[in-house]
Amino acid sequence: MPPMVPIRDGEHTNAERNEMSDSGGGHVSRRALIAGAGAVATGLAVTGRAAATGGAAVRIPPHDVRYENLLRGNNFRFAGRPDEIRVAGSVEQVVRAVDDAVRGGRRLAVRSGGHCFENLTASAEVRTLLDLSGMDEVGFDAGRNAFVVGPGATLGQVYKGLCAGWGVTIPGGGCPEVGAGGHIAGGGYGPLSRRYGAVVDHLHGVEVVVVGKDGRARVVVATREDGDPHRDLWWAHTGGGGGNFGVVTKYWLRSPGRNASLPAMPRTMLQHVVFWEWGQLTEEKLGRLLRNFGTWHERNSAPGAPETGLYGVLEVKHAAGGVVMLSVQADADLPDVDAMVTDFVAVVGEGLTPVFELRKTVPWLHKMTWPGTGEPGDVLTRRYKIKAGYLRRAFTVEQCGALWRNLTGPEGAQGSVLLIGYGGQANALAPHETAIANRNVVMKAVYQAVWSEEQEDAANLAWVRALYRDVYAATGGVPVPNEVNDGSYINYADADLADPAWNTSGVSAQRLYYQDNYPRLQRIKAKYDPHNVFRHALSIQPG
Repeated sequence: MPPMVPIRDGEHTNAERNEMSDSGGGHVSRRALIAGAGAVATGLAVTGRAAATGGAAVRIPPHDVRYENLLRGNNFRFAGRPDEIRVAGSVEQVVRAVDDAVRGGRRLAVRSGGHCFENLTASAEVRTLLDLSGMDEVGFDAGRNAFVVGPGATLGQVYKGLCAGWGVTIPGGGCPEVGAGGHIAGGGYGPLSRRYGAVVDHLHGVEVVVVGKDGRARVVVATREDGDPHRDLWWAHTGGGGGNFGVVTKYWLRSPGRNASLPAMPRTMLQHVVFWEWGQLTEEKLGRLLRNFGTWHERNSAPGAPETGLYGVLEVKHAAGGVVMLSVQADADLPDVDAMVTDFVAVVGEGLTPVFELRKTVPWLHKMTWPGTGEPGDVLTRRYKIKAGYLRRAFTVEQCGALWRNLTGPEGAQGSVLLIGYGGQANALAPHETAIANRNVVMKAVYQAVWSEEQEDAANLAWVRALYRDVYAATGGVPVPNEVNDGSYINYADADLADPAWNTSGVSAQRLYYQDNYPRLQRIKAKYDPHNVFRHALSIQPG
């Protein structure tokens, strides 16, 4: 395969050929990669399906046998009835599909992996669903000195492709079936983020199909280079969320600095899991468990601290579920990792007696690509509602009381609350440097209910909404930024934040997601999507 030719978007050509160094802690240099991987000798190594380059995207109308099979995403609560599904395999096909939808006056939605928690791509207004799952390349673009990832590649494909070709990775999520398209645009995080930051901290550029004032679709390449006239569009994709500015058809990834690479993937992952019986808990003990997890992260989340190599998740199921689980992951080759994990588990579980405990070391890739990891619900009827909030510090006593009330009540048997470790290198940047405004947080909180049947929808939705409102009762039912809370994460989309019945704070959903970065995102939206073609229930409004 010949070297990749930089794409000309009609406005500028942006090819970066900076001299790259061979050094960098925790990274693998480009020269070392090329020397060690013969597949790169031609300048571009790619895994995934070969993309079509011309013609039209495959059009699938409702009577087609493929329609029902491609209609639903991961959350079976949502299935729209668009007039057509367009399956694109190239940027040219995306341009044509967008042009067709705009000319035909059809509301357009874009889907890569289909793991959106809300019906942002499945609302009744959507008449054309643009499916990018076929655009799943993973490779290295020698012309741009960066790794390239297609929006339809799943995280599992990304991890496997980067591992097999170069021994590098991105600090992305632990669910291998999530599509890179939405995951990266919303910021992206996972087990390595405390050590290496958010995924978008390594985002070098994007290729985006936008719709201009003339109503025509065009391709724009935007990078983080200071001289790039479209740098704002790159910035918007460092956490601004999918479906807001255009259709991302390609991501280029490389860590900042003079090293054209990404973090070296761990050789093996140490995982420690501990279960405690719910019967041991009282309101006081549950509060202590939650606050122990929180205060540990308050004390051990400075960028560069040794403990940022640990990634912990505490899941407290409803009392009917019978157990509480703590999971810890870490690169097994980190110095003193066993002792750090032991100390962490002891601090969090103070005063509780485990009923099951296991520590195991496995190849890192096996853990990150194991089928079903992070997949909620039954494989046939996945139905769920997930809400979220960032935490700058441990829950307050009042918040712990709200959790106790709702986790021990008569409803919510299929619900749980998760605290997920964050901070570390993810806090190393200032809020304005990327679209992610949350650069002073140590945890993410997730409130969820997962169930099987449609007739269970109302009860489960009511429970998780009431739980969330109770936890944030002091701030209008939502996590308004203060000394403890810090808004929410756009990839954990929650349309309730835009509903005055559930958000009485007077703070908009967009402000909860983007905070002081929102006005800049609005200006970028107005520039690159002046007709508001790309919109949904939580979308950025043109400024």
